[in-house]
Amino acid sequence: MAMHNHFFRFKQFTIHQEHCAMKVSTDGVLLGAWTQPDNATSILDIGTGTGLIAIMLAQRTTASIVGVEIEPNAYRQAEENAANSPWKQQITMVQSSFQDYFRHSNLKFDLIVSNPPFFSNSLKAPHDGRNLARHNDELPTEELLVGVDKMLSPDGRFCLILPYVDSSLFLVDAALHDLYCVHKTYIKPKPKKNRTRVLLELARERQKVHESDLIIQDEEGKYTEDFVKLTRDYYLFL
Repeated sequence: MAMHNHFFRFKQFTIHQEHCAMKVSTDGVLLGAWTQPDNATSILDIGTGTGLIAIMLAQRTTASIVGVEIEPNAYRQAEENAANSPWKQQITMVQSSFQDYFRHSNLKFDLIVSNPPFFSNSLKAPHDGRNLARHNDELPTEELLVGVDKMLSPDGRFCLILPYVDSSLFLVDAALHDLYCVHKTYIKPKPKKNRTRVLLELARERQKVHESDLIIQDEEGKYTEDFVKLTRDYYLFL
């Protein structure tokens, strides 16, 4: 679910999004809130868009954060949002494709996050910026994984959100790059609905996978205790 106002106000920062094709969404908020920075000193946000996830993580860590964004308008908006946040000293925005970035950089990151383009076979929207954000033509899964493999530190973690139907195949591909799922949270909009998304945390060593479920709303349309607990540090109305 996307929020289509020109700006979206959180408890400690505001995201302006009028120049971004992809607006603040529940997917992005879930990933930013679910990802645990722990002891990371360096974080990379691939396809930062509005800068939402980078800024959400900056609220909970002192790590240096880099956001990479290919689309010029989104990059400028992300840069503005970061500069206007309380954590501007921590965040650097880079305008580049992820492919160019990882091929020309020797940096390593303790934590990499991405809300990746995942509509690989759906019809294109009549908006070039939205297509860049939603379709994986510009960043195929294989190239995403090659870049993550290169830039992730030996003990680092990679967190992302995917459609539930795509997650199993993605994890097969990730294992070919020695990236293995260690934490998986299934997202359901309501108790009787099917799983729609899955939050994934990957690491370089195989471990027992910790699995959990998160239901966003109860049958009456009220946010569940689990959803409120996860997002209350960010959403104004919780």
